[in-house]
Parts: sequence; C-alpha cells; structure tokens
Amino acid sequence: MTNRKNILITGGTGFIGGHLSRYLVDQGYAVTVLTRAEAIHQTGTEHLAFVAALADLQPRHWYGVINLAGEPLNKTRWSQAQKAQIINSRVAVTQDLTAWLRGLSTPPEVSISGSAVGWYGHWDDECLDEDSPSRAGFSNALCAAWETAAMAQADLARRLCIVRLGIVLGNDGGSLPAMLLPAKLGLGGSMGNGRQWWSWIHLEDVVRSIKMLLENPQATGVFNLTAPHPVTQIEFARTLGRQLHRPALLPLPGFMAKLMLGEFAEEVLLKGQRVRPKKLLDNGFTFNHPDLPTALRHLL
Repeated sequence: MTNRKNILITGGTGFIGGHLSRYLVDQGYAVTVLTRAEAIHQTGTEHLAFVAALADLQPRHWYGVINLAGEPLNKTRWSQAQKAQIINSRVAVTQDLTAWLRGLSTPPEVSISGSAVGWYGHWDDECLDEDSPSRAGFSNALCAAWETAAMAQADLARRLCIVRLGIVLGNDGGSLPAMLLPAKLGLGGSMGNGRQWWSWIHLEDVVRSIKMLLENPQATGVFNLTAPHPVTQIEFARTLGRQLHRPALLPLPGFMAKLMLGEFAEEVLLKGQRVRPKKLLDNGFTFNHPDLPTALRHLL
C-alpha cells in the first residue's frame, strides 16, 4: 500500500476545514486535525485523526500544514473586545504553528495559511487581483495581521501560500443557509444600494484549489480563492431568487442592516470588492462552478 502524505489542518472541524479534511482523506492523504479540547471527542478514522494540542502530535514527516483556524466573524455583535478576539484568535494560532515548525527536523513541502478578500478593503467597481493594493478598514487590519503572522513561516516550509477566501457557498455552513429562508419568502432583495460586489466561490472549488496548491510545486505566494465571475449583491439576490422560483423584491436599507448587525454589516455585507482569481487561473486551475447560476444549481 502506498504511504500517505501527512497533512496537518487547524480549523479542520469548521465549515471549510471539515470538508477539506474529508476531501483530502478521500484523495489519498493522511490528515490530522488540530482542534479545540471540547471538540476532541470527534471520532477519527484510519486516515483522519484529531489532536487538541501541537504537543500531542506524533513525530513524523509533514508534507503540508494548512491553517484555517479563527473565531467566526458573525459569532456575536462586534465590540472592540470581540474585534480584538477575532484578530487574536487567528494570529495566536499562526504564531503557535510557526514555533512548532521551527522545531521540525525536516520542513514541510508547503504551508498554506488562510486569509480573506477583505484584505483589499472596500472598493467600488475596480477589478482586483493578487497584485492590487489594499485600503484601510477593520477587514484589512484583520487579514493583514493574519498574513503578517503567516509570513514568518516563509523560511520554515519549502513553499508558503496564503489563500484569500471570498464568500464560500455550501449547503451546511457559510452564508448561503442563512440567505435561503428570506429568499424562499421572496424577501431577498437588495442590501443597501445592492451595488456592492460579492466575490464568492463554491465550497467544492475551495477544497479542490487548496489541493492544487498542496501539489503544485510552482505555487507560492498569495492566491485569491474566488470564482472568476463575481457579482453585485443585488445580482446575487436575483440569481438566488430565480433558482428558487421566487421574486427578490424586499430591500434591506443600509441603516436597518447596521442597526441589526452593527459594524459587521458595514464591513461584510454593505461594502465589498470585485476580486479575480488571477493566480489560480494562471496556474491552470479549472473551476467546476465558475459562475453563480451554475453554483446555485448544484447546491440547490
């Protein structure tokens, strides 16, 4: 039997990480998930294990390390303390991983660290790629702190990739399930003016693109994990409505969104960025779900 390459994943019990862990096992890898102590009761399999601390890892050669851990953005209303926790939860895990990597006798082939398209800040209709500049704001501060912490691993693995995720669409997590009920009731209209760009990606293409980054020896640096065809928020609402055979009529004024969700609405829902996955495409990645109608048909 062929020996499986060992992958360590942090955040591997979350929405993206859970799917990624199972996908990589199915693709022939041996996956170990670093998870919180309260989640350690999860049942592993022959090629999927769970540990509560880096100190619990058995000595072995690690082919890849994937860091997706962090406090959920929408867990609770953003206070200054909560915003600090959102940042610190990502930076602290990344720093712990860096210290652990320094102690390895053989560096892994690749370290892949999470980030988000919020790194670019808020833009209007400009099309952004990995070479575009950023604009100030909390989303940028969060992602910049996370990426800066990850850059300390550049000399501790043969390759370092940073993945800037867009809005990830799936059936059992992320944003889509919360959108479905109002959309089914015909209430899924514009948020604010509806012209803000939503750079989205199907969950299946997320895990496939991360596997490509694991296996492509030329892949290094920042990669936007977004579909090739971003849409405005109102276009997203109308496309979802068409897929559900429901109108998208009732708008949510910006002030109401801010009243209900606070700064989260301002940073994540009412403003956005039009992001293109230039480096994924340049590296030959083919999307299974390149446009929103295709993605929603598959999911719904």
